[in-house]
Amino acid sequence: MSLDGAFLHCTMLEMLERRLVGGRVDKIHQPSREEIIVTIRTFGGAEKILFSANSASARVNLTDTTPENPKQPPVLCMLFRKFLCGGRLTAIHQDGLERILNFDFECTNEIGDTVQNRLVAEIMGKHSNIILLTKKTDGWRVVDSVKRITDDISSVRRILPNILYELPPRDKRLNLTEYDFGDFRVRLSEYSEQRLAKALPQIFEGISPIFARECAYSCTKDIDAVTGDLTDDQTDKLIFFLKKSRDFMLSHNGCTVVTDKYGKPKDFCFVPVAQYGSEMTETHFDSPNALLDKFYGSRADADRIKQRSGDLMKTILNIYERISRKLEAQKQELAECAERDDFRVCGDLLSSNLYRMEKGMNEIEVDDYVNGGTRKIKLDVRLTPSQNAQKYYAEYRKLDTAEKMLSKLIEQGEKELLYIDSVFDAASRIGSGTGSDAELSEIKRELQESGYLRQSRDDKRKNEKPLPPLKFRSSEGFEILVGRNNYQNDKLTLKTAKGDDLWLHTQNIAGSHTIIVSDGKDIPDNTIVEAATLAAYCSKARNGTKIPVDYTKVRFVKKPGGAKPGMVIFTNNKTILVNPDEELYERLKVK
Repeated sequence: MSLDGAFLHCTMLEMLERRLVGGRVDKIHQPSREEIIVTIRTFGGAEKILFSANSASARVNLTDTTPENPKQPPVLCMLFRKFLCGGRLTAIHQDGLERILNFDFECTNEIGDTVQNRLVAEIMGKHSNIILLTKKTDGWRVVDSVKRITDDISSVRRILPNILYELPPRDKRLNLTEYDFGDFRVRLSEYSEQRLAKALPQIFEGISPIFARECAYSCTKDIDAVTGDLTDDQTDKLIFFLKKSRDFMLSHNGCTVVTDKYGKPKDFCFVPVAQYGSEMTETHFDSPNALLDKFYGSRADADRIKQRSGDLMKTILNIYERISRKLEAQKQELAECAERDDFRVCGDLLSSNLYRMEKGMNEIEVDDYVNGGTRKIKLDVRLTPSQNAQKYYAEYRKLDTAEKMLSKLIEQGEKELLYIDSVFDAASRIGSGTGSDAELSEIKRELQESGYLRQSRDDKRKNEKPLPPLKFRSSEGFEILVGRNNYQNDKLTLKTAKGDDLWLHTQNIAGSHTIIVSDGKDIPDNTIVEAATLAAYCSKARNGTKIPVDYTKVRFVKKPGGAKPGMVIFTNNKTILVNPDEELYERLKVK
């Protein structure tokens, strides 16, 4: 992983320079299950430290972001507040270049005694953890942690409340900040058959693969160079680069992020990176904490959104299943209504044979002039002959009325399922990383206003500004707008777009309304293909191939009265088959 012990050392040095030591804990929040934010009040103002144990974005750094917190603080957050709030930060330290950062606090317990507490950030990929310790006479004991490690999870090291804290197992390796390189050639010769980029992490602790590759590239211009093939001159270059890297670490002024051609951050290091050549772009950061906040911020936001969208998707799925069950029951009732004519025939047969019926009879056999032959009809012994005939007529009328009502209800239910399917598609696209927290709020508000979810007091107080549609620019320069959700689809198609603009939507598949703004010009075929590809990608069929997309001018798109959000009808349309393309989506998107 990129966040190695060396980079963590850079973030620690910057925290010390910003005089966090001596500050007091002002606030503690837990925006997600594996994240803790501690606000330290210093003479220079408030500083927020983000602790993350998420395997995909584990880190500890100063942050300027303010993620949305849950309405009710989790139990662990309340525990951290009890032990740390009001405490004074007395030290920040790291054991060598291990990926463990310790924050020591001097706090006051509930009876007024001064106690020593420690917050430990273990940044170790999937084994990352945030652990709260308190000092006892026999050592540091665990109060609690973000991840509790039991014997079932690990037989080597447990992390549970009230047990003594033990450091993770540690290999004997060199510390880059202290080593004088006196016998470095001898140490290097022990790995003569290995690639240099593989050997260096076994010699030095706390260095990442990208730094090891950069070392190999700096002395050989080949990241796959074998250690045993190094010449004396190349070894000298390697030693010089390692010493220079140590200076970069201690001054933390060489922090670099490398991004691909689409602007996505791919990796980072505490030294300038040259190994990628022109394939990647370098961005220099003066602050290692700002670099981590930028690099992991969008990824962490995506993880939080994915978690929250997952909860919303479960709710939508429950609504969908409830409507499906109701629809299935209605269809079954409708099938039973098909027998209504038989009740009418029985009533007619009884009416024509009233003279043969007597009160107290439980059945009568009559000539069936409809189907031929004879037929036995059951009678109610408590009713008169005329009442028995009227009973069959009443059952016929009941089923006839039910059939008409059920047909309408089934049609309404099927439209409702299509609508819920479109809402689920919008929520799933947000969860896949192409959306934001504000979009989730809009979908939630849509469900509340449609009567599917209850609106809380907090939701009623919110007055959030509606989001704009997604914007793209075609290869020929035409603006393409894509709706994010059903409410936005309606606004985009029925209010924003003009009559000569082109409207696109996947055929019989839930997805976004897509508009090509014509500005009075003829729209080229290639732009239509690109817009159709975007419409297919922003739909439920984004993982399919040869997706049919309908398109027509906006003037031929209408919304029926009483239709659900996003539901329209259209005419004069044509259809095109396209394949969803993520690369095209990223390339045409207006940042």
